[in-house]
Amino acid sequence: MKILIIEDEQRLARLLKQGLEEQGFVVDLAYDGSDGQFQAEQYPYDAILLDLMLPEVDGLAILKGLREKGNDVPVLIITARGDVEDRIKGLNFGADDYLAKPFNLEELIARLRALIRRSRGKSSPLVTVGDLVIDSNARTVARAGTVILLSAREYDLLHYLALTAGKVVSRTELIEHIFTSDYEWDSNVIEVHISHLRTKIDKGYSSALIHTVRGAGYILKAAP
Repeated sequence: MKILIIEDEQRLARLLKQGLEEQGFVVDLAYDGSDGQFQAEQYPYDAILLDLMLPEVDGLAILKGLREKGNDVPVLIITARGDVEDRIKGLNFGADDYLAKPFNLEELIARLRALIRRSRGKSSPLVTVGDLVIDSNARTVARAGTVILLSAREYDLLHYLALTAGKVVSRTELIEHIFTSDYEWDSNVIEVHISHLRTKIDKGYSSALIHTVRGAGYILKAAP
């Protein structure tokens, strides 16, 4: 899952990026409101961590602008301004959750995962497609009860397909959600990972879960 952190305290931002990446997130950084606003409007994210007190453009202005443009990306506000009035204002402007500094990293990660699940219509950390079960907290995968070992990138790709199960996902959308915005990816990187996933997920089973829709992308779905 791809996260944008908009935080002007650079040391904190880098620590958050490191902590999230260790849990499998893909993370972009913005150290001021202007850059954060540009990235939030330019690239698709699964969630945004947004500080309120930012140089150039403040966090509430960024949030208000996103919502006015119909961007419903989950936004978790992180700020030292933790009084009730500020929390109410942030939520009324369209924030999905609020966490006052200092906070516990594990709680932040749990809240982020919950926000992303809810935005995809999932209430449980277990994502099931046919006999495939993905535990998004433990980052484990099993099919028909057999644990399947995946690389970090294979897991990210499969997890995103599972969250959008039944929907055709283009190669561009997959790239945008599992790589940082400045990543220089090879033109066939998705095809390579899909090939590896098919070997691990579908080979040896009576029905395939990963399907190619020619000219459109890929879809994860169980046989009817």
